[in-house]
Amino acid sequence: MSDATRAEVCAVACAEAFRDNGEILASAFGTIPAIGVRLARHTFSPDLLLTDGEAHLVQGTWPVGAPADGTIEGWSPFRTVFDLVWSGRRHAMMIPTQIDAHGNVNISAIGPYARPKAQLVGVRGAPGNTVCHPVSYWVPRHTPRVLVPEVDMVAGVGTDSAAAAGPAARRHHDLRRVVTELAVLDFEPRSGALRLVSVHPGVGVDEVRERTGFPLLTDGDDVAETRLPTHGELRLVREVIDPERLRDAEVPA
Repeated sequence: MSDATRAEVCAVACAEAFRDNGEILASAFGTIPAIGVRLARHTFSPDLLLTDGEAHLVQGTWPVGAPADGTIEGWSPFRTVFDLVWSGRRHAMMIPTQIDAHGNVNISAIGPYARPKAQLVGVRGAPGNTVCHPVSYWVPRHTPRVLVPEVDMVAGVGTDSAAAAGPAARRHHDLRRVVTELAVLDFEPRSGALRLVSVHPGVGVDEVRERTGFPLLTDGDDVAETRLPTHGELRLVREVIDPERLRDAEVPA
C-alpha cells in the first residue's frame, strides 16, 4: 500500500492533465501544479517546455521555490508568451476563485461587479487563455464557495459562454481538467458540464457532491479512484522536486 499523502496524489493528478501534450509551453500556477508539470516532463511528457519564470526555457528538473537549475534551451522574453498564447501552443493550469458547472471562472471580484465586496486580481490573462489554448484548473479548497452555481464575474470563458459567443470563441476553446483537493473532474463533451472522473483515496462521492455548489455529472454509478503515485514518482517529488515539502502548505497532510 502506498504511503502517498493527499498533496502527492493531487500533484500526480495535475501531472496527468499534461500527459501526451507534446511540445507546448506548460504554465502552472500554484505549488501543486508546479510539482505536477515538472513531474510530467521528467516522466511521461518529456517534450513539455518549462520556463525559469523570467526569460528562458530550461531543461532539467529543479525544486519548486528554488531558482531554475538546468540547461537553457531557448530564449522566451515576455513578448513571446503572447505568440504562444495566440497560436495555441500553451497549456495553462490556473487557480479559480469561483468556478461554475460549465467552467466559467472568476478571479476578478466577489459580489456585484459595480460594487464588489472584495477586489481580487482582475481578469488578467484568463479571457485570452481560455479562448486561445488549452486550460485546466487547480482548486486547493473544494467548497461550495469556490464551486458555485453562478460566478460573480466571468473572467475565464466556460463552455456555455464560448458557445453563446460564437465561432470565434469556440474555435480554440479547450477546457481540459479540474483537479481539486478531493477529486478530478473533466467536461462532458455533449453538455459541456463538469463531470466527476475520480475521487482521491479516502474521499467519497457523496462528500464531493456535498461540497460542490451545483449538481455533478457522472458516467454511471461507479466513480474511479484517482491513481496513486508510483514509487518512482514519489521519490522524484520527495527528493528532487519538492524536498522542502512546500506541497503540504497547499494541501495539508
